[in-house]
Amino acid sequence: MLYDSLIDKFKDDFIEKDRWKWVLEGLRNTLLISMAAVLIGIVIGILIATVRTTYDKNGPSIRMKSPVAFFFLRVGNFLAHLYLTVIRGTPVVVQLLIMYFLVFASASDGVMVAIFAFGINSGAYVAEIFRSGIMSVDEGQFEAGRAMGLSYLQTMIYIIIPQCFKTVLPTLCNEFIVLLKETSIAGYVGIMDLTKAGDLIRGRTFDAFLPLIVVALLYLIMVVVLTKLVGRLERRLRKNERGA
Repeated sequence: MLYDSLIDKFKDDFIEKDRWKWVLEGLRNTLLISMAAVLIGIVIGILIATVRTTYDKNGPSIRMKSPVAFFFLRVGNFLAHLYLTVIRGTPVVVQLLIMYFLVFASASDGVMVAIFAFGINSGAYVAEIFRSGIMSVDEGQFEAGRAMGLSYLQTMIYIIIPQCFKTVLPTLCNEFIVLLKETSIAGYVGIMDLTKAGDLIRGRTFDAFLPLIVVALLYLIMVVVLTKLVGRLERRLRKNERGA
């Protein structure tokens, strides 16, 4: 009896009027927003982390060699610190609303707005991840690059950041998992994400149980799969370090 009742509810919730398509569309938008936003976050994070570590580690020497360059570096460090303070000090849902209703008020594509909003938010956290990774690279690596005739920027691009990236890669993957769950608030601005799809089905059928359970299970499956992949990646990196 209970089984038949669940089957009937499932048909009414998802099969009737092809409501399952809402779930697929929401899943697609959730994955699209998450993956694009984390790429934007990585780009922003690398830039912010490079500016901050350059100021912390080489500020005094740059100041003696070129006061003008130090001035611009100091301004960049101030802006980077301001960015981190604002983004990490305000809720992501407020940032999303500001992006949608103020910054991109005339935009017609809500998904793109969400990508930028979550990307900018993720960048603040990725920046600290990369900053700790760059600071953990041995100073001798930087000196070796400079001794080879590479400029500071070339040393960062070809020597420091690749080593840093290997160190912080598992943490970046965990940031992606967090970001995936954070995108569940995209429905606040009318975007058909996975959570919004479940909520729309609930509003049409007046049944909250199955739509919300299905949405929760889909999030759980994605997180479990990503967590397994991160664990496998960490084991492989440790094995490579031991082999080296």
